[in-house]
Amino acid sequence: MPLLNNNAKHSFYELGVAPKVLEILDRLKFKIPTPIQYKAIPIATEGKDMIGIAQTGTGKTLAFAIPMIQQLAQKSGRGLVLVPTRELAIQVNDVFQKIVPAFNMRTAVLIGGASLINQIIELRKNPRIIIATPGRLIDLLDRQNIRLDDANILVLDEADRMLDMGFAPQIDRILRNVPRDRQTMLFSATMPQEIVKIATHHMKLPVRVEMARAGTAAEKVTHELFFVRKEEKSELLKKVLAQYHGSILVFCRTKHGTRKIARHVRSMGYNSAEIHSDRTLGQRQEAMAGFKSGRYRVLVATDIAARGIDVVGIEVVINYDLPDEAENYVHRIGRTGRAGHPGHAIAFATPEQRKDVRAIEQLIRVALPVSRRF
Repeated sequence: MPLLNNNAKHSFYELGVAPKVLEILDRLKFKIPTPIQYKAIPIATEGKDMIGIAQTGTGKTLAFAIPMIQQLAQKSGRGLVLVPTRELAIQVNDVFQKIVPAFNMRTAVLIGGASLINQIIELRKNPRIIIATPGRLIDLLDRQNIRLDDANILVLDEADRMLDMGFAPQIDRILRNVPRDRQTMLFSATMPQEIVKIATHHMKLPVRVEMARAGTAAEKVTHELFFVRKEEKSELLKKVLAQYHGSILVFCRTKHGTRKIARHVRSMGYNSAEIHSDRTLGQRQEAMAGFKSGRYRVLVATDIAARGIDVVGIEVVINYDLPDEAENYVHRIGRTGRAGHPGHAIAFATPEQRKDVRAIEQLIRVALPVSRRF
């Protein structure tokens, strides 16, 4: 598998991007491609299979959206983008919607929690690009509302997260339903063995584009660690929130904990919202929109939001609970320090969690500084 790792800054004009797309990028004030965009766009535009390893917040969606749209403008068939969560599906679609109108293309978003009937109606309009979570896509396949035999460009976005969430059997089934002769692009922030397996079995000599070592935390994020007893966490959270004035994202391990902490934050007088699996899609979208607009200053969430939030300017990410897997620390803190902005990540750990802290430090190759400022 060839490895490319060049961070030189260039312009979109050098990458074989279509004039229509260049006009849109200019209008959006996107002048300089991110490193993953600079390396991935030409390879993907050539129709090659590719594995892109890059930190969250580095512009991966445009890196596959531009080549997919340009290729579909010149040939028949459809593009299929698989993502792990509803939030990420909506976010990816938002990026596509910036470009597809110029090519008279439709997209369809197929996710759980939204109206199945409406999605079937959208499919009847012959969308050229499908953005889906594996579970809903399988449901529609079982109902024979969709066929994938013309999906000749496939993207597995946040592939490691899909595997973490137990989607491997669904992904295998979907891969059996798409054409063998297709282009496959796989994007991930980490590179576990299961992804190597997918590359070996389902991809044709993929080019590996690695803009950061697997597990690398965002460059401009500073870290802070508090060792605290479980019963003292809520009081520490109150002190931390009082120190900052920007938007804050708080991660909890369970939906019950998320509800409890969101109530606690509201009792302190902060406008806050919550995202977890018990919230409806509408409630999640309202929470996300409110957080983006600044209506909610604090968003409390489970790992369901570790990859589905694209909000520039989050001042602090607080790990109220350490994640179950060290890799999720990378994805959580990737919500701050996005698009080259500085950010700060705070972790609360109980004295018994020193082993978990070491696992995170080994993964990100950074020692988490222990703070005693309160």
